[in-house]
Amino acid sequence: MVIIIGGGIAGLTCARYLQNRGIESLILEASEAVGGRVRTDKQDGFLLDRGFQILLTAYPEALKLLNYEKLNLKTFKSGALIRDNEQNKFTSMLNPLKDPSALFSTLFSSIGTLADKLRILRLIMDIQNIQDDVFENKYQSTLKFLQNYHVSEKMILQFFKPFFGGVFLEDDLTTSANFFKFIFDKFNHGDAAIPANGMHEIPLQIASTLPAHSIRLNTKVVKIEGNNVYLANGEKLYGEKIVVATDGFAAEQLLGKEQDIKFNKTTCTYFAAEQSPLTEKLLVLNPDRNAKIHNLCVPSDIAPNYAPLGKSLISVSTQGLDIQDQQALTTSIQQELVTWFGKEATNWKHIKTYHIPQALATFNEDNSKGYPLQLSDVLYRCGDYTAYPSLNAAMKTGRKVAENI
Repeated sequence: MVIIIGGGIAGLTCARYLQNRGIESLILEASEAVGGRVRTDKQDGFLLDRGFQILLTAYPEALKLLNYEKLNLKTFKSGALIRDNEQNKFTSMLNPLKDPSALFSTLFSSIGTLADKLRILRLIMDIQNIQDDVFENKYQSTLKFLQNYHVSEKMILQFFKPFFGGVFLEDDLTTSANFFKFIFDKFNHGDAAIPANGMHEIPLQIASTLPAHSIRLNTKVVKIEGNNVYLANGEKLYGEKIVVATDGFAAEQLLGKEQDIKFNKTTCTYFAAEQSPLTEKLLVLNPDRNAKIHNLCVPSDIAPNYAPLGKSLISVSTQGLDIQDQQALTTSIQQELVTWFGKEATNWKHIKTYHIPQALATFNEDNSKGYPLQLSDVLYRCGDYTAYPSLNAAMKTGRKVAENI
């Protein structure tokens, strides 16, 4: 019996691959449902992902593990809508390799320079089909890589910082260029998608392939000693192998290690509107990172089930905040929304705010080498924090631990 502590993506993946090898496992999940950080709440007929998240369909681990057809994936248009605050307008920048009709408008848009657009096309070709063995390369920041690639400062400020700052949850682009190249390639060779019924469908699909008795919810682990796992209710369980598959913060607490993992944080604020303010299925980027709206999208434009009939769901992401006053943040966001979309935004109703202080482990020069998955003959760990911050890494480390066992 293998005991897996944590029913997030990594733990579920580990159990799935163990099952494929005929090895029994038991997942102990402290909360009331599987999924970890990939959860979707239902409120007033809306589907609220706990923080804005997407699935990149070109992720190699997801392709191995998930049934995309059953997830009923809905896709974003490839590109972005970029806010020009000085002129109070939006400019679309589309991927001409996926939408050839957008070639002329994209090349000659006001975003960056023509030379920048051509460099991006060259970059797509230079790193196409890159695999995650790229992480073995020496560390270089994403910002330094783009500068060495001769991308203009204007293009970095208008596109790369708001777009990939939203992916990395940090605007200085200190995240490893190895990770940037991997993610950039996956955006270009697949789709950015969300399941029709919310991101929680991803862990639910993996869990559905496991025996019902192999997952125990509302089961908190307080201590590990040798082969024994001690629960908050006083129960003691024995495992031939033990896998810690919690998030990085909880894992270090459980393993008795000093808290040395740093995290990027994000805040997601949801509003209900009578209709969508957008005409395209695009993510909106705000180059002004001093604003409270960093990125915006309308999930119900992509997947209509995210909102009740006749309503739209607005998702606003703000990173790096330590929330002191949620109401003040909501008010500031609504004021900015009015400058973007006019008085109709004053009628948008605030639904819920999610503040996620440990959203993603940082992946910069200090910790881009990852962490070992095997800690002893008995003890293992998995999760994206041990490799690089993504669903793909959560799945890969879960699979690797299962194979090691």
